Amino acid sequence: MEKELKKKGKPMKLSPIINAEELADLNRENVVIVDAGSGGSAYDSHLHEHLDGALYVDLNNDLAQIPKNIKNGGRHPLPSLEKFAEVLMRLGITQDSHVIVYDNKNASIAAARFWWMLRSVGIEKVQVLNGGIQRAKAMGLPLNSRIVEPEPVDKLSLKEWKLPVADIDFIERYSENPEYIIIDVREKDRYDGKTEPIDDVAGHIPGAMNIPFKGNLTEYGTFKSPEILHEKYAEALKDIPSEKIAVYCGSGVTACHTLLALDYAGFEIPKPYVGSWSEWLGNGKPVAKNK
Repeated sequence: MEKELKKKGKPMKLSPIINAEELADLNRENVVIVDAGSGGSAYDSHLHEHLDGALYVDLNNDLAQIPKNIKNGGRHPLPSLEKFAEVLMRLGITQDSHVIVYDNKNASIAAARFWWMLRSVGIEKVQVLNGGIQRAKAMGLPLNSRIVEPEPVDKLSLKEWKLPVADIDFIERYSENPEYIIIDVREKDRYDGKTEPIDDVAGHIPGAMNIPFKGNLTEYGTFKSPEILHEKYAEALKDIPSEKIAVYCGSGVTACHTLLALDYAGFEIPKPYVGSWSEWLGNGKPVAKNK
């Protein structure tokens, strides 16, 4: 995976997914392994057990800037570029680093959010560990509780999010336009309006299609093959260009899982709607339900 394979004289793009077997054989020079945690006990879990040499980032503290009111960007808006630069400097991540990110949920949701953020600030060598720590443990990769002190970076300037995002105005303008596609990646019952475990109202953005993110995974919690994912999404997306596709979830985090799957399948990365359902509701936008 680390080798630059050649095709028609050009290096092939590094896969956004790395398997545990590949990580075990990887030359660790300039590699930074990061455990992306989410939830109240995530850091405790990291302290108890993590991949050898892994550092830690927290979804709420490092990968988002939580607002007082969800109408201002939803539950997990992106942090400022200045704040994110501080996170990367603390971890010792530079533009030339090869970052391997995983989480302790084999669906790799928080890891996918960190992957997208890194790619969006121009760090290209980023891979998500397929199946998370569970798969790594099953394959016998070394785990321990040793805390690693990274070598912090003195200066890292991030000027912009390079990957496009969709805001609430984009969604409102195009959600029911047949030339655009808005994908809701939450479970079907939430999309249909039958249940809502987190937000105040169940349902979906009018005009959005439902492609639950769990369909990206095998029964073992690993990503389906790029070929299977490509076939699945090619049928759904038809020939709509990526700039006309937006992906949302409840708070803008799980949506990144589908962005990762699409990149893995060979598609251009579409726009995440970072505010997602929580911001949409917070601003009193219309709600659609299925009977």
